[in-house]
Amino acid sequence: MENKAHALIAGLFTIVLLAAAVFIGIWLNRDRVEYVPYQIATKLSVPGLNPQAAVRYRGLDVGKVDAITFDPQVVGQILVHISVKPDTPITQSTFATLGYQGVTGIAYVQLDDDGSKPVKLSSTPEQVARIEMRPSLFDQLQTRGLAILEQTEEVATRINGMLNPENQKAILAAFDNVSKAATELETIPRQLEPTLAKLPAVTAQAQKSLASLDALSKDASALASSLNSIATTMNAPGGTLATVTDTAARLGAVAERIEHDTLPLASDARATIRALNRTLDNLSERPQSVLFGSPEIAPGPGEPGFTAPTN
Repeated sequence: MENKAHALIAGLFTIVLLAAAVFIGIWLNRDRVEYVPYQIATKLSVPGLNPQAAVRYRGLDVGKVDAITFDPQVVGQILVHISVKPDTPITQSTFATLGYQGVTGIAYVQLDDDGSKPVKLSSTPEQVARIEMRPSLFDQLQTRGLAILEQTEEVATRINGMLNPENQKAILAAFDNVSKAATELETIPRQLEPTLAKLPAVTAQAQKSLASLDALSKDASALASSLNSIATTMNAPGGTLATVTDTAARLGAVAERIEHDTLPLASDARATIRALNRTLDNLSERPQSVLFGSPEIAPGPGEPGFTAPTN
């Protein structure tokens, strides 16, 4: 009996010792950080999110999910209760999204901030602050996938409407026209072959014409140079133009002298010749005037001694 009592005491001591060791280990390893409670309210689905899931702020672990419940005040709204470290910069513009770890599909809460309201969001166990949850990438893909499917269905419906018998005939007729046009296009190179064969000769003639124009341009340049040299020589002091100008000036002076000296003599000579002609005319008409003199001229009307003839 005594041996059994000692064994019982030893067993109890061992059990108490193990319980004390477990308690001390738990006490030493317990988290002494006082977490701040927040609530995430959303009407979106939260697939893969479970209690004790991680809460990360821009990739850093800052807390965990405590519980997931329904909002008793708003039908269909889900409340995700989280606890985060007190040094986490939660502001009024902080929002939450769901992230997924690799291919396992385990979800976690991702916190981020757009910086629109950089005012710290205070929260206490008595008055828990709420954080907005925005659609995650998966939710956006799901929403846009549905929209894409609707658009695809609409496009398929329109294509089916386009492929009715009448449109099919029109499409086949268009293909026939394209085939005919392609056949006609094949004949164009054959028609162009004679013209293409003449192109080398035309090119050679064009080159000859260009060579002739080049030579003509060179001759014109030489002629222009000669004319420029002639003009320079004529315009030079003592040149042709100067000589002609000097000669013209001298001729002008001679003509002016002749005009002043000769014209009076010419006027007198003309008057003498006219008088001589009148005298000769009188002698031809009245030769007796040489002996008897010139007859007196009868006075005319208005002159003294004029008498009007009588009938």
